[in-house]
Amino acid sequence: MSANGCKQRFVIELIKPSHYDDDGYVIQWAKAWVPSNTLSSLYGITLDVMERKLLGPDVEVELNAYDETNTILPIKDIIARMTTPGVKGIVCLVGVQSNQFPRAMDLAKQFRAKGLQVAIGGFHPSGCLSMLPELPPDLQEALDLGISLYAGEGEGRLHLFYLDALNEELKPIYNYMNDLPGIDNQPTPYLPESLVRRYGGSVACFDAGRGCPFQCSFCTIINVQGRKSRFREADDVERLVRANIEQGINRFFITDDNFARNKNWEAIFDRLGDLKEETGLPFSIIIQVDTLCHKIKDFVPKAKRAGVARVFIGLENINPDNLMAAKKRQNRITEYRLMLQEWRNHQILTYAGYILGFPADTPEKIAHDIEVIKRELPIDILEFFCLTPLPGSEDHKNLYMKGVPMDPDMNIYDLEHVCTGHSLMTKDEWQGIYNKAWELYYSDDHLETLMKRMVVSGNKPERIWAHALQFAGCIRFEKVHPLQGGYFRRKVRTQRRSTLPLESPLVFYPRRVWEAVSTYGPFAWYAIRLWFKCQRIKRDPATKSYTDLALTPVTDHGEDESLEMFAHTEAAQAAVAKAQKESAAREKRAKEPVAAAE
Repeated sequence: MSANGCKQRFVIELIKPSHYDDDGYVIQWAKAWVPSNTLSSLYGITLDVMERKLLGPDVEVELNAYDETNTILPIKDIIARMTTPGVKGIVCLVGVQSNQFPRAMDLAKQFRAKGLQVAIGGFHPSGCLSMLPELPPDLQEALDLGISLYAGEGEGRLHLFYLDALNEELKPIYNYMNDLPGIDNQPTPYLPESLVRRYGGSVACFDAGRGCPFQCSFCTIINVQGRKSRFREADDVERLVRANIEQGINRFFITDDNFARNKNWEAIFDRLGDLKEETGLPFSIIIQVDTLCHKIKDFVPKAKRAGVARVFIGLENINPDNLMAAKKRQNRITEYRLMLQEWRNHQILTYAGYILGFPADTPEKIAHDIEVIKRELPIDILEFFCLTPLPGSEDHKNLYMKGVPMDPDMNIYDLEHVCTGHSLMTKDEWQGIYNKAWELYYSDDHLETLMKRMVVSGNKPERIWAHALQFAGCIRFEKVHPLQGGYFRRKVRTQRRSTLPLESPLVFYPRRVWEAVSTYGPFAWYAIRLWFKCQRIKRDPATKSYTDLALTPVTDHGEDESLEMFAHTEAAQAAVAKAQKESAAREKRAKEPVAAAE
């Protein structure tokens, strides 16, 4: 106890920062779409620290959490709370990605100016510390301001960090990148209902595994979470899901970079399927997988039983040369159609990520490939990204070590801005084809095709309508990537990037009113127009017999080499020839036992 016999009060503020738009305003919404697993994980670990009184029996801990993408931060309240006499505390800026680091620093400076203890953790400090031979200037600036850096994960050690803060003995750097903890039988990710409800659809999130065995050169996961995968047990997953069910939450995003490589996938799917049948709740789950998961016995049907409604797939590209350049060796374009059709046969919506800016890309090639995808691959939702040398990736390290110029502004390392040069495209050409790609894929004609494919697959075309608003609409009207999107954009005049001046209220508020009218008026009309298109397609008897090239079943002999996807490059032709050779070899092996028996 303190000298006056009262308990020591210790305040923990967990803040997941957002990042700035092109005008310098924080991107935040009434409800954001993508939840933060880092915030959930650290909240769950901190609850465990509190329940077990790991900071001492006489320490009274207050825990507050915020995701700035859906919350206007009460900065003055946080400062007032933590500068109250007799109170100690720590402000933790968590899960900070590279594009969020400038915003995190602006927040940290405000708190440090009032004498508060501040730490920044997440993929940016972790990635830089794991891959670079020296601290980059932005991390050094943080240290110079007395901000602590936390690299790595919190399981089994977060209480030690909190104890340092309680004793006001924070270290400059906490680097655990060479000591990644196991996550089985550890506190599970959790956020209270009041915070989960701030996400669109009230989606809770958790990781069932961390790490990835693959070697994609653009990826930060493998260098921050490691190439050796670590997993939660089915019991852990059931416990966290039941905890959410108790507070009325039954929609989940499993954030594993590749759930198909989780050794406990089957036990987890079976447990979730049993729980779904036990509760009778309409579970809705989103997972991320690789392009070969359909070859795992029973993976897709068990996913369906567990409640998987949407699956994100790292398609990345349809040109094998580009895939090899990024060390994406596990992606086989000859498996794409069969894989997508398998998910479609189980009425599970497919999202696919597609990267623009590989070495062989040009605006013309990218536009051509998108048209090929529209005709030949039964993808539902396609998301576009600029190839970005994210700190923590092999690509970034190689460019850094070679002294290749990269844009110094971390705020644009958000996968939708061009950050470095390209041998075949100017910066404007690259940025231009990225913007154009969304228009090409989400054209009215193709949206109609996607809706028809949903009907003939036994699914609801309204799902395409809703996702078109989320993906095409967010880019077209809100001017931000859908993964940064949400419902109704907020802008706070006083929360602008520190390098830009505050605008006069007489300028800011009239323009903000006009922005809202000019954004949501056309957005509403777009939604209405697509809705009528959706209902017309749904009522049209001819839709039930609709077919196209993408829906044509893949034969037992493999893909048709006449498809343009397999004919437009030598690498694609070679991939088909290899797949056909492997198919012939399998058929030969299958016949050999029969011949021997005869």
